[in-house]
Amino acid sequence: MSDSPLPTASALHEPVLDWYVGNARSLPWREPDAGAWAVMVSEFMLQQTPVARVLPAYRTWLERWPKPADLAAEAPGEAVRAWDRLGYPRRALRLHAAAKAIVEQHGGVVPDDHAALLALPGVGTYTAAAIASFAYGQRHAVVDTNVRRVFARALTGSAQPSISPTAADLRLAVSALPEDEPTAARWAVATMELGALVCTARSPRCGECPIRSRCAWVLAGSPPYDGPARKGQTYEGTDRQVRGRLLAVLRAAAGPVPKGELDACWPEQAQRERALDGLVADGLVDPLPRARYRLPQ
Repeated sequence: MSDSPLPTASALHEPVLDWYVGNARSLPWREPDAGAWAVMVSEFMLQQTPVARVLPAYRTWLERWPKPADLAAEAPGEAVRAWDRLGYPRRALRLHAAAKAIVEQHGGVVPDDHAALLALPGVGTYTAAAIASFAYGQRHAVVDTNVRRVFARALTGSAQPSISPTAADLRLAVSALPEDEPTAARWAVATMELGALVCTARSPRCGECPIRSRCAWVLAGSPPYDGPARKGQTYEGTDRQVRGRLLAVLRAAAGPVPKGELDACWPEQAQRERALDGLVADGLVDPLPRARYRLPQ
């Protein structure tokens, strides 16, 4: 193990930014003319969903609703329908609610003020920072799992970040920000991309990393992770899968769906009823008289 002092963030700025110029993926929400709404839609969709699955849904969404007002004018159920198989469909309802708030409170324009972004439905600390940084070029710490992993390895020498985000993660990211606002905005997306493409959770490609010679984890001999076991997500047989089956039936229907059609999509009654009740409680499904159901209006 090396006794060298931990690298400073400032020593990482130039090599990471230079690497990003030559290696960044071409993604539609990164285009110069994408606009803040496009960035916002991408950030909602990318939560817990990989880029490859997001791309077709993102393009379809922006073709149908190129502005917040276009989405706000439709029923929330249409947002749920268009969300299709992206998973975690409450994000669709929150994005619809955010679009309505943007129309009602900000003249249909996604606000550039960080506090105003935080006040929008469904917009938390990460999403507000991402929109302000990526859409408006502001200086904010944008801390997702990829960024936390890059900083854990490069700056603290840990193989993996903590399982859940912590206040310490945010402080570390803030301390690593370049002072110049446009540079800080590029740094935010560059560190995220480095974590997504090179400094991956499993089998990191250290030989391709622009900061390998300055990474605290590599300098320490790349010690293995010694924290608590990380549980993988399961889907088969879970209530999430049942909810997905129920929503698929409702999305495919032009109008209300009789309860019998929903019953046919999953054999276990208790789990099916629990999942349906959960969808109603979450506002993703409207119950109607005569045992019928539909997407929210």
